[in-house]
Amino acid sequence: MSESTIIHYESVIVYQQNDLILHDINFILQKGEFVYLLGEVGSGKSTFFKTIYADLPLDGKKAEVCGYNLLKIKNKQIPYLRRKIGVVFQDFQLLSDRNVYENLKFVLKATGWKSDKINTRIGEVLERVGMTDKIKRMPHELSGGEQQRIVIARALLNNPELILADEPTGNLDPTNSEMVVKLLETIAAEGTAVIMATHNYSIVEKFKHKMYLCANKNIRLIE
Repeated sequence: MSESTIIHYESVIVYQQNDLILHDINFILQKGEFVYLLGEVGSGKSTFFKTIYADLPLDGKKAEVCGYNLLKIKNKQIPYLRRKIGVVFQDFQLLSDRNVYENLKFVLKATGWKSDKINTRIGEVLERVGMTDKIKRMPHELSGGEQQRIVIARALLNNPELILADEPTGNLDPTNSEMVVKLLETIAAEGTAVIMATHNYSIVEKFKHKMYLCANKNIRLIE
């Protein structure tokens, strides 16, 4: 696996409780690449994401993510793998009883950042998503688009090599959906690979990128 390769899956198989969920997955993602993962609800997109951050076991010829061999990864290595991956959820998953600053601080403290670096890093990621003026707002005081930008800021906190965006526009109107995709494109252009799972085909048509289809228990490149 070269230094520019973020994910390399070869003939990967995924089971859940003895049920075959995905099989014969061949997938390569390079640094700074932006790809779509298309597929209907229940097709296995979220399952595929879970294998990437070692939340589900897998088998196969090769399964490497951010320099870790998932076929041999030890439990104590998993937290370090996950620090290299930022996840953006459809339903935001912000802590409703804490303001924006406290939501971001919670993640940094949990991942071992020193107190004197925390304020600087929070300022950096909020500036990157254009949300520095919302630092003291509670989640319920933000629009859906603003909440999703905070979620993207949270995903960027640990300088990840990879962003997994799971239906990030699912709860947003068209204007905010486009804003979120443009932000993810900018992040990819700066070197962080992005996989965006979606079935928002109007977005896919407007913002052209490589596409993979998750269907029939398989993931294949759409030529």
